[in-house]
Parts: sequence; structure tokens; C-alpha cells
Amino acid sequence: MLKKRIIPCLDIKNGRTVKGVNFVSLMDAGDPVELAKAYAKQGADELVFLDITATIENRSTLIHLVERIAHEVNIPFTVGGGINSVEDVAALVKAGADKISINSSAVRKPELISEIAGQFGSQCVVVAIDTKNEENGWMVYTHGGRTPTPIFTLDWVKQAEQLGAGELLLTSMNNDGTKNGFALDITGEVANLVNIPVIASGGAGTKEHFSDIFLKTKTSAALAASIFHFNEIPIPELKNYLSEQNIPMR
Repeated sequence: MLKKRIIPCLDIKNGRTVKGVNFVSLMDAGDPVELAKAYAKQGADELVFLDITATIENRSTLIHLVERIAHEVNIPFTVGGGINSVEDVAALVKAGADKISINSSAVRKPELISEIAGQFGSQCVVVAIDTKNEENGWMVYTHGGRTPTPIFTLDWVKQAEQLGAGELLLTSMNNDGTKNGFALDITGEVANLVNIPVIASGGAGTKEHFSDIFLKTKTSAALAASIFHFNEIPIPELKNYLSEQNIPMR
């Protein structure tokens, strides 16, 4: 079993970290720079920074904030939100991002995945997918979970991989913020379908939820936000627990 990763996620709005439930009812969760520093110290394997209103507000990601965080952390750092071009990626990489995450822009213009992978390598491209379980199956949503699409999630993950995505960040909107556990069904299906790492997101509430996603699916990493922001589960404690379950950790 490849070593598994634990990834805290900073959802950013107006320069602050926020957290909601099912993508709504956002509340303040603190200063992103201070949180990032704390997570790097605690042994987080990577950090994800998502400027969650950049696409809706039709602007690019907060470069100055990315620079400040990159200056403070020594772990891989993924940045997403409002990335629409290779030029946007170049600016973020220059500011200190190791990887970039594209979501709505990749759905709107799938060739963007290939363009970024061609210039910066597949390892730089994380395709984030917000998915919701509806009557006819798991469907892709864009614009921070506000806009439904007619795209089936399983079709999109295969296409994203073919176009050059190096990793997938799969968030179940049904599970997001509920603390009832990750969506084992769709995450397991996606991880079985592709040959690139899958990061599970949405629903973490207990240490057992992390062991479930790693033991029951081929997921490579698990991402969470509020349980880390509000110190409900300290990262060192979580990693020790998972190691005790014979799950190899980074």
C-alpha cells in the first residue's frame, strides 16, 4: 500500500479561512497564514488553498496571500480558484504554489488541463471535482457548487485523466461539512477507474472516517477542513491513529 497523505484545506473568502456545510452557511475559521504555519508544524503532508469565490466574482486568485503562505510552509502547496489560463498558473507558481487546482475552468475548457500539463507537467495539475448524488447518478457541479452540469462524474474523471491531470480532488457535496464520513461509494468508484491519485474530500468528522476511506477504497489522500481548523482532531493524533490501523502514512 502506498503511503497515504493527510491534507488540510483552507477555503478562502475575503482573505479569511471559512467553512460551511454542503457548500453554504459559511463561518469564519481564522487567519489562513497562521493556520498554514500551524499545519506545516503539525505534520500535514500537503496544504490546499481554495479561493472559493474567485470564479463567482470573476477574478483571479489572491496572489499576495499565496506568496505569504508559501513563504511560511515547507510542504507541497496546492492553490485553486479563478484559474483560467496558463498565465494564471505561471503567476501562482512564481508566487510559490507547487500545484494548481482547476475546477470550473476545466469543465468549461477541458483543453486547459492539457495546456497546463504541457507547460508545467502533469504533477502540477490537480483537477478538482464537486459532485452531487442526484436521481440519475453522481453529477459534476461548477462555480463553487452553485451550477449543475449534465456531466456524469465518472465520465469526467476519465476525461480529466486522459487530458493530463496528475491528480483528482473529489468533493462530495452531499457529505461536505456534515462530519458523517466521506462518500465511500463514489470515491471508491473513481479511485478504481483512474490510474492517478485521488484525494477524498467532504464529510470527515472522526478518525474512523479516515481509516474507512483508506481501507475501503484506493484513495491516496484525505482532505478535511473544519475538524482541523477548530482543533477537533489534531493532525499528529490522526496520523498516529492511522499508523496503528496499519495504514502506511507519509
